[in-house]
This record gives sequence, structure tokens and C-alpha cells, in this order.
Amino acid sequence: MSDVDREEDPEFQAAIRLALSSGIGPAKVQALEAYFGSLAAALQATARQLQEVSGIGPKVAKTIVEANTLDIERELDHCRDFGIQILTRSDEAFPGLLREIVDPPTLLFVRGEFLASDELAVAIVGTRHATHYGKKQAERFGYELAKAGFTVVSGLARGIDAAAHRGAIKAGGRTIAFLGGGVSKIYPPEHVDLAEEVSQSGAIVSEAAPLVSPIAGAFPQRNRLITGMSLGVVIIEAALRSGALISARMAMEQNREVFAIPGQIDNPVARGVNSLIRDGATLVQSVDDVLEQLGPLRKPLKVSETQTVLAPAELQLNDQEQTVLQHIDLAPMSLDALVARSQLPVHRVLSTLSILEMKRLIVRTSGTTIQRTA
Repeated sequence: MSDVDREEDPEFQAAIRLALSSGIGPAKVQALEAYFGSLAAALQATARQLQEVSGIGPKVAKTIVEANTLDIERELDHCRDFGIQILTRSDEAFPGLLREIVDPPTLLFVRGEFLASDELAVAIVGTRHATHYGKKQAERFGYELAKAGFTVVSGLARGIDAAAHRGAIKAGGRTIAFLGGGVSKIYPPEHVDLAEEVSQSGAIVSEAAPLVSPIAGAFPQRNRLITGMSLGVVIIEAALRSGALISARMAMEQNREVFAIPGQIDNPVARGVNSLIRDGATLVQSVDDVLEQLGPLRKPLKVSETQTVLAPAELQLNDQEQTVLQHIDLAPMSLDALVARSQLPVHRVLSTLSILEMKRLIVRTSGTTIQRTA
């Protein structure tokens, strides 16, 4: 479907209208879609009919009815003028991991672009009131994760978020920022230049329409996208009551890995992260600790012409280990076939297999056959 055809599609228009309406979050949108069969049908309903939907009261029903009068052309023109993509869940570019969360966004407004390689993503979040130590670790982990081939996801906030984005950009890697307001209403305002850098190195993204100003209540909702987009989330400095701890809880609910970098016990912004470690989060001191804990990907990911990744730990391999691994099938194969494929000396293949087996990237199915772990 062309952009022009899509903009004339009643379902797409209904989604835009709801995105422009305050108080209509993803849960309500899903409820409307399930009850009426489509968002377009929901917008044709009366206020009384809308109130038959669970969670829709008189005030929200009135907002939905009034959505039909909104001028969506202003928003669409703005998106065209500023190169902002509007992605629906049916679009190929829509992140697969976000389709799987309990409350996926109906629309995503994107400055920049998503790539297939963004399936390899790790979030870094923490306090806005970061110490020098916290910002240093955030930038370090952002840099090293990006160098290892990961996309670094965060929220463009002051403190830890900004340092993580800057680390990824410094490494020449990819980074994605999910915002609490629209992508044309950057908050905090001093991060306008950083937002531009992020959009050039990945994307800045929001489920709010571009010209919607951020409000406090939108940030916890935004956090579910940061964690949902990621294989795991690294928490760096968080007080006992903080948005970062909300992100940790959301990550657990989404079956994502939660990592925590320990802080000084007398530092108020370390109490939350230290309590996460006490309660079972993985203590990490290096990027290797993160890679070792991340499980297999949903599907094989081709990161280059010669490399297909099944598990994040494969990114740690040296050239010889990578060469051998890429020639091993998911089905059992003989050592002779592997030696012929890799064109490496037998003794090198055998020594490399021992390393790959210790890293649990392959298994020996018999004395003379091996296979790659899925």
C-alpha cells in the first residue's frame, strides 16, 4: 500500500485520531479493537455504545467521539515535512519484539529508521540525577555494547540515559531513544542536538503524535517500550522509588533479562539498584557478563554476509571461532565435513570446537558429529 493510499485508509486514520486523543492508551485501543472489530468501527460508535467496552467511561467515550473532529492533516503534513515515519504493527519495519509485548503500541512515530539488526538490542536506564561514576559506567556500557554489535536503547533523559546514547554514538554504533512526548517535542530541551545525533545513528521513537508535549504520566508507559524492544535491560543507579525500577519490573513481566551495576551502599541513587541485586537481578561488571546471560534469539539474525547469529554470546567470538561456527549446521554433521567446509587445519578445528562447546554454542552428538545449538 502506498503512503497516499494508507493515509486514506479509515483504519489508519482512526489510529491517528486516537493517538492524538488524551487518555486513550494502548490497553483502551486494544479493547476498542476487540469489541468493535476495528478502530474505524469504534470511531463510528455512539458514546453509549462505547461505554459498553470494559474500561471506557463517560469521559473517555466523549473523547473518542470527539476524535472524529480532529484535524489529522496537520499531523500528517508535519510528518511528511520532517521525514517522520508512521509505522503500524503490520509494517515490516515495526520491531518484532514490540509486537510480542502484552500492550503493543498501535502506531510508532519514527525519526530515523529501524534495522533488522536492532533485534540485538540491550536497554540501559537509570536515574536522571546520576553521579559521575554512574554516567561513566553508562557511557562505558553503551560504548562496549555498541562495539559488540548491539543496538543501545534508552529514553533520552538526563543522566544515565544520555550517557548511554553518547557511548553508543561514540562507538559508531546504533542507538534508539523512546520518548515520553512526540518526536518533535524533545524533552529535556537541552537534548535537541543529542536527539538529532540519535536519529542519525538509529532512531528517536514515540507512540505519541509528533507535536504532543510530554506529560509526567507518559514516561512509565514509555518505559515498557524501552524494555520491550530489548533482550535485556541494564540498570545503572536508581533510587528506591524511581522510573528505572519500574523499567526493571516491566522487563521481568516481559520475560527480559534484568542486569544491575552495583553502587556505593551509602549513595541514595544506588539503593534501588542494589536492592535489585539482592532480589535476584544479575550483577554485572562488564559487557561479557551481559552477553553470557542473554539467551537465544527468537530467530536467526544475519548481521553480515558471512555471519548469522543465533545467540548474543556469539558476538564475543574471535575470527577463527566465528569461521568454524558459521560452517556448523543446526543438524548433526561430521567433523570431516566441517574441516572441508572451513578449509582450516584439523588441529585448529578441533581446538576451536572445544572452545565453542565450553561456550555452549555447539554440542557433540557423537564422537565424530557435532551440531550448532539453536
